[in-house]
Amino acid sequence: INMAAASWGLVSLAARFYMFSGRCNIVSRCRLHTSLHSRSDEVTKAKTATAAQKLQPTIFDKIIDGSIPAEIVYQDGECLAFRDVNPQAPTHILVIPKRRITMLSEATDQDTSLLGHLLITVKKIAAQENLDTGFRVVINNGSDGAQSVYHLHLHILGGRQMKWPPG
Repeated sequence: INMAAASWGLVSLAARFYMFSGRCNIVSRCRLHTSLHSRSDEVTKAKTATAAQKLQPTIFDKIIDGSIPAEIVYQDGECLAFRDVNPQAPTHILVIPKRRITMLSEATDQDTSLLGHLLITVKKIAAQENLDTGFRVVINNGSDGAQSVYHLHLHILGGRQMKWPPG
């Protein structure tokens, strides 16, 4: 028996029971279904990303150039922020630099100003989104960090109480 498939089946069964028990509406059904699938999907994507993929244009490059649509919530000369299509919290926004840095561990001293700008932008967006009771900022770095898109991005997660530890 494949233990991963068996455990996923139990999670899926529990999720279906919860979804159809009448204790959740259609919106939370979609969010529960999405979050159950997307966490493992992101790890799988991160594990299969290759060095060649790190050099090719990413989905974020295509959002920046306008060839892929996104729900943009903030933009300036240095960065762009948009809603995540697979939200892991009621508010889940990605902030990306327009000048591509593959991952945080590859940033240089010349990137210091841009990295600081990204954090100040996170603060502005959190205020714009009324996340005044708190939010989390996450940067995934490399395959063990579950980075699936090799274009530095900051996740802003909010709109609910975060849990600890996060990993």
